[in-house]
Amino acid sequence: MTTHGGKTARGGKRTGAAFPEVKVPDVRLPPLRPHDGAELEPEGDYDGLAFTDAGFAGQSGIGARFLDCGLYRCALDETELVAARFTDCVLDGVRGVGTDLSKAGLRDVEILEARLGGTQLHGAALERVVVRGGKIDYLNLRGAALKDVTFEGVVLSEADFGGARLERVVFRDCTLRRADFTGARMTDVDLRTVAQLDIARGVDHLAGAVISPSQLLDLAPAFAAQIGVRVESSPVEG
Repeated sequence: MTTHGGKTARGGKRTGAAFPEVKVPDVRLPPLRPHDGAELEPEGDYDGLAFTDAGFAGQSGIGARFLDCGLYRCALDETELVAARFTDCVLDGVRGVGTDLSKAGLRDVEILEARLGGTQLHGAALERVVVRGGKIDYLNLRGAALKDVTFEGVVLSEADFGGARLERVVFRDCTLRRADFTGARMTDVDLRTVAQLDIARGVDHLAGAVISPSQLLDLAPAFAAQIGVRVESSPVEG
């Protein structure tokens, strides 16, 4: 198995230049108290709570702080979590459309098997975050800062990374459909194991990323178009 960073593979073969390790969260939740079922509150403080099958649709937790919390199978349709802070938290099986996490802070967070659409994370800060499994459509990460973030086995459809800063970010066994990297700034971004790499815009902002040889062939038409090169079959000489 290839180590993260592409150093060695099964059998001890080199797989290319060493790639910096992405730090992953080590979330170890303490025994959690069940949440009492009350609605979210703006600027609320939530510490050591388990939110299970909670319906937060349309509620406002703007500026709320979640520490050592687990959110399990919660509904987050149109939930307002602008500038909320999640630290040492697990979000497992959350679902919803239009969840607003703009300018939120996520640090040492695991997001597992989420089913989300139109989630707003523009201007957010993500550090040591794992997004594993599930499907997220129209994810808005414009202007966000991602550091030590792992996307693993997740389907991302039309994700918008416009103007985002990505540092030590890995996409492992993911599907990226119609991704937008316009204006993104990348440092040590690993795209090599993306199962489907479909970049709609921003192919010229992949500097700082590493891709596989097969991905290079797939992206060749986009690279050629970016520098104004036409690719056509040679005329048949008769």
